Amino acid sequence: MTWLITGGAGYIGAHVVRAMTEAGERAVVYDDLSTGIAERVPDGVPLVVGSTLDGERVARALRDHEVTGVVHLAAKKQVGESVDRPLHYYRENVEGLRVLLEAVTAAEVASFVFSSSAAVYGMPDVDLVTEETPCVPMSPYGETKLAGEWLVRATGRATGLSTACLRYFNVAGAAVPELADVGVFNIIPMIFERLTADEPPRVFGDDYPTPDGTCVRDYIHVTDLAEAHVATARALEATPGRALTLNIGRGEGVSVREMIDRVNEATGHTLPPVVAPRRPGDPARVVASADRIATELGWKAKHDVQDMITSAWEGWVRLHPEAGTTPGP
Repeated sequence: MTWLITGGAGYIGAHVVRAMTEAGERAVVYDDLSTGIAERVPDGVPLVVGSTLDGERVARALRDHEVTGVVHLAAKKQVGESVDRPLHYYRENVEGLRVLLEAVTAAEVASFVFSSSAAVYGMPDVDLVTEETPCVPMSPYGETKLAGEWLVRATGRATGLSTACLRYFNVAGAAVPELADVGVFNIIPMIFERLTADEPPRVFGDDYPTPDGTCVRDYIHVTDLAEAHVATARALEATPGRALTLNIGRGEGVSVREMIDRVNEATGHTLPPVVAPRRPGDPARVVASADRIATELGWKAKHDVQDMITSAWEGWVRLHPEAGTTPGP
C-alpha cells in the first residue's frame, strides 16, 4: 500500500514515516510546514507541501501518488492556545479533516488512521481510562479531536472506509537525535529549556487532587507510538471495513513533579521546580488502559520513562550544545 501521512514532517509524523518505511510500506508526506521540518522527511519519500484545507491539492496528491491509505496527524494541538483561539482550532482540526475525508472518499482510498488524543476524555474519575470511559473534553482542542473521531467513524459507516482513531497519551522521546521534539510545548523539552537556561523547571499548579498535588500523566515513547501506527495500518489492510478506537499508552502514571526529579537525575541537574498557576484545560490525572490494543493488535509499549528522557536529552543536546553532552545514569 501507499500511505499519505499528513503532518509527516512533524515530530510524531516523522517517526511514523520512519516506522512505516522500515516496515516496507510506501509513504508520501503531506505537510504545510507551519511547524514541520522538511529535513525530517527521509530521502526517497515524496513531500507535498500543502494544507488539508486545500481540497484540490489533497485530491491531486492522492491521485498522483496512487494513495491507498491515509494517516492523518496534521493538526493544531496546544491546549492553552485552543482556549484562546477556539475558532482557529475548529477550522484547522475539524474543517481540515472534513475536507481531507471528502477527498479520501472521492478517491476511494481504502484505509484511514486518525490521530486523536487522550484530551477527548477530559478529567475522568477512574484509575485507568478505557476506550469506554465517557468523553468529556475540557478544552476546545479536546473537543476538536472528539468531533474528528465522530466524523471519521460516521464516514467509515457511510462509505465502507476502514478507520482507526488512535487516542495518544503523552508522547516523548526520540528514535534518533535528529527526530527529537524541537518544540517546547511538551513537558520534557519544557524542562530541558529551563535547565539549559539555568532556571528552575515550572510546575503548573500543585493543588490538584493527586498524591503530590501535580498533574499525573501516562507517557508513551514516540517509537512505540509509531510502531502502533504500523500495527494499525496492517490491521486495516487485513480487514476491510474495520473500525477501531484504541488508546496508545503504557498504563503507568507519572506526576509532573516526579518527571522533573527524573529529568534532573538523568541530566545531572539539581534545580528544584517552582510553582506557577494552573493552565486552563489541564485535567488532574489521565492514565491509559492499553488492554484493548494488546488484544486487538498484539501491540505493547517497549520503552520506559527513562528511555524517553535519555533519548529526548540526546536530541536536545544536539540542537543546544550548551546544555551538556551526556545524560547521567
